Amino acid sequence: MSKTNQLYLLEQLNNLETAKRENRQRIANIVLEQAFLFEELVTITFWIDKKNSIKAAWVLEWICTHQNLDFILPYLNEFTSKISSLKFDSAIRPCAKICEYLATAYYAKSANKTKETLTLVHIDAIVETGFDWLITPQKIAVRAYTMNTLYLFGLEKEWIHPELKHLIETKIIHESKGTKARGKHVIKLIEKHTKSH
Repeated sequence: MSKTNQLYLLEQLNNLETAKRENRQRIANIVLEQAFLFEELVTITFWIDKKNSIKAAWVLEWICTHQNLDFILPYLNEFTSKISSLKFDSAIRPCAKICEYLATAYYAKSANKTKETLTLVHIDAIVETGFDWLITPQKIAVRAYTMNTLYLFGLEKEWIHPELKHLIETKIIHESKGTKARGKHVIKLIEKHTKSH
């Protein structure tokens, strides 16, 4: 890992004023043009005590969701083993969204690289962190992405759906309107899946 590359990327992130689309796209373009910077971006995302990690997470999510999810695949060990250590709300939200994208790609009908790369160890780490995010105070978006992620992984791991349903019914449904609506939607999906099996 080159110190120069890291300093260069940090300088770019420092110039990132807000999470506006064009700002994230600008930094994403820099990273995509110099692919070696992607590893630095993942590293900085997990500098959990530094505010720069938030901006790195914004750009990481932007690349994974607007450019190509495959960029994160070589770094899944690091990503999945460190997501549980995130502290800032604004870094957790983009990482929760990446988890949802990984789960969606994993269960997509068409073949893709995520299916080949995402291991049971990665999935277990995402699931464990997801449940932590649901039982700790988190923003609505984190809850929404995570409920969907856990629902998807619960299609194979039978214990997830009953746990998730219980958590939604006893806790999440009593929170904001947004989480209540998403929670009810996920419960319907779980019940539909249960009936079909």
